[in-house]
Amino acid sequence: MAPSSYIYTRTQDMWYVLLGIPGLEDVHTWISIPICFRYIVAIVGNLFLIFLIVTELRLHEPMYLFLSTLALADVLLTTSTVPKMLAIFWFHSMSVSFGSSVFQMFFIHFIFVAESAVLLAMAFECYVAICYPLRYTAILTSSAFVKTGIAAVVRSFIVCFPFIFLVHRLVYCGRNIIPHSYGEHMGIARLACDNIDINTIYGLTVALLSTGLAVMLIIMSYTVTLCTVFQIPSWTARFKALSTCGAHICVILMFCVPAFFSFFAHRFGGKTIPRHICVLVANLYVEVPPGLNSVIYGVEITQIQDQVTLFSSPISICC
Repeated sequence: MAPSSYIYTRTQDMWYVLLGIPGLEDVHTWISIPICFRYIVAIVGNLFLIFLIVTELRLHEPMYLFLSTLALADVLLTTSTVPKMLAIFWFHSMSVSFGSSVFQMFFIHFIFVAESAVLLAMAFECYVAICYPLRYTAILTSSAFVKTGIAAVVRSFIVCFPFIFLVHRLVYCGRNIIPHSYGEHMGIARLACDNIDINTIYGLTVALLSTGLAVMLIIMSYTVTLCTVFQIPSWTARFKALSTCGAHICVILMFCVPAFFSFFAHRFGGKTIPRHICVLVANLYVEVPPGLNSVIYGVEITQIQDQVTLFSSPISICC
């Protein structure tokens, strides 16, 4: 442990320096261009989806309501991280207070866990729609949607709130360089002079028993769903079902693969995987899926395409 004269006893006085993407400082400006573009696409696309689903009564069905919830989570996740990334890349605004880092850390983990619950709910909706179509409206009612949303928020809060206490309990001794683009639990914990085994164990527990369990249930759900799809005699109905499931599976893969790679790379691959690769992948899972989700669903879901056409028709006539 560092000498006591270097230990901060008041965490509210601490400030950190975010390096962005260590080792790639010379190309930060070039990296920021696709990040900025994807951020604009994510915000415009997801807000447009939310607007269509909220304003069009025909889309007030569980499938689209879950999609609007996912779109809202995507907007919150990307907005909590990308603006600070761009400030680092464009204006070298690297300083951030301890409180801001902790708040960003909690918010990112909170949205991530909540989004995994939303994806699980969407997988269950797809399962019911294909395997039990006659009971669809009886199972997936408006009340069920509201209860699912409340359960996802409460579960995420209970799971992620301890992260705040875990970083506040640590003793810090002056190290303030975070080789990352945003505040992350283990990135903050590694700056402490204390033993961080509890932080590591809890982080792994959350990843495996919360998000990991949701992913396993999603895989099981889609396995059963796809088995049912391939038993449908009509090729047209089978293709339509596969198209909807394909959109869901693409979104889940974009959400899970970079997130879990980043999570385990930060904990176990520090000496074998270059730091800039870990940070780049960590950036991917907070700014790529939000930008592509709205594109995937906008292309795959026919009814949303119809609404986009209706919405754009007056504009084209006026022009």
